Amino acid sequence: MNKKEIFWILFILLSIVCGIVAFDFYSQNKWINCILFSLVSLIFIFLAKTSALSYIQKTEKLLLAIQKKDFSLFPKTEGNNLADNAVKLYYQSKEEHLSQSSYKLLYEEILNQLEIGLMILSEQEKEWNVFYVNPVFLEILQIPKYNSWSLYENKAPGFYQVIEQTQYENSQEFFEISINENVKQSFSLRTKKVQNARHRFCIISLESVQKIIEQKEKLAWNNLMKVISHELLNTLTPVNSLIQNLEYIANQDVIEKEDQQDMKESLMIINSKSKQLLNFVDDYRQVAELPKPVFRNISLKDITESALNFLKSEFEKNQITIINSLENFTISADEKMIGRCLINLYLNAIYAVSGSAEKTIKTEIKMQNKRIVLSVEDNGTGVQKEIQNKIFLPFFTTRSGGSGIGLTLSKSIIEAHKGYLNYKPLEQGSRFEIWFID
Repeated sequence: MNKKEIFWILFILLSIVCGIVAFDFYSQNKWINCILFSLVSLIFIFLAKTSALSYIQKTEKLLLAIQKKDFSLFPKTEGNNLADNAVKLYYQSKEEHLSQSSYKLLYEEILNQLEIGLMILSEQEKEWNVFYVNPVFLEILQIPKYNSWSLYENKAPGFYQVIEQTQYENSQEFFEISINENVKQSFSLRTKKVQNARHRFCIISLESVQKIIEQKEKLAWNNLMKVISHELLNTLTPVNSLIQNLEYIANQDVIEKEDQQDMKESLMIINSKSKQLLNFVDDYRQVAELPKPVFRNISLKDITESALNFLKSEFEKNQITIINSLENFTISADEKMIGRCLINLYLNAIYAVSGSAEKTIKTEIKMQNKRIVLSVEDNGTGVQKEIQNKIFLPFFTTRSGGSGIGLTLSKSIIEAHKGYLNYKPLEQGSRFEIWFID
């Protein structure tokens, strides 16, 4: 028991004693003494009330600070259970608030570092507000930051309408909009609904298709330089060593038969390496000097069936089951180039299923997310995870005797048609998807 509690009890006892004495004087009709002791009793009651209220007020102040999330106070314990429990609760809430603030700062910094645009909407009283938006999102759409979602209807009407059409549910879309009255740009959009008993969120991720292509092109270029450097060094390093050896032999006054034999062998190796380098350059030329497509309206189903018929004997020889699900779509494309791309994909599939007991290649043409998609799927061994990001790299191959330009050439052909070629690993096998944008 602390001093304040002792004083509080003492004031109560004194007020009771004074009240009893005042009543005694009242019964004896001693009015002056009665009034005097009554006033003293009231003073003691007031002092007791003030002493008690000091604890209550301190407790209320701490609880109000917790409610308002004001953690600028540094209260101390004083031995009173009510006040001390409030102090403990205050510091506990303060610690939780600091932890949440730290995590929030960390999460926001991570989201701010993303290279894709991200916006999170929260629904409150049937109205959507912006819970979070990262700088990349604002930069892509070239709009300011607002807390109210409805304000984006005027600033980015095309984007706003697309989100409204998703009804804030899970979706994946490709759409084109004009930003600041410029030329239309293509974007990849994904929305994800997150909901619990009290809150509903809509997570929106936005990425420029052009930026995706540019990043992949840059990465492909860097990888290509590594491959070319590696190939040149592997060829020129031994050639340079042989040339130095030939110079040494040529500078001798007398060339013996053993040296002559060494010269012949060296020249044969140099000739072989030169042909290898010429073949490498010729393969590169096929990729680098891809002719421009001659566009005309063609049936995608017909050209796919034509490629399948071209390789029919290979399928039969390797006992491969062909499964087709081909919807009939007309596209604007170069028939020969698309056919060559398909043949490359089928040849890869044939090689992939060569070790399977039951060999299957499935081709599908369908409409997905308002885009025409052609997929070639096999039940082969698939591509190892560690090399999946290298399969479109020029001259990269795991096949003995392969040139390593088939997939590169196919990808270049599809990109020349303003589409893109994707690889997707399956539980058993692989799937290549051709997306036609226009």
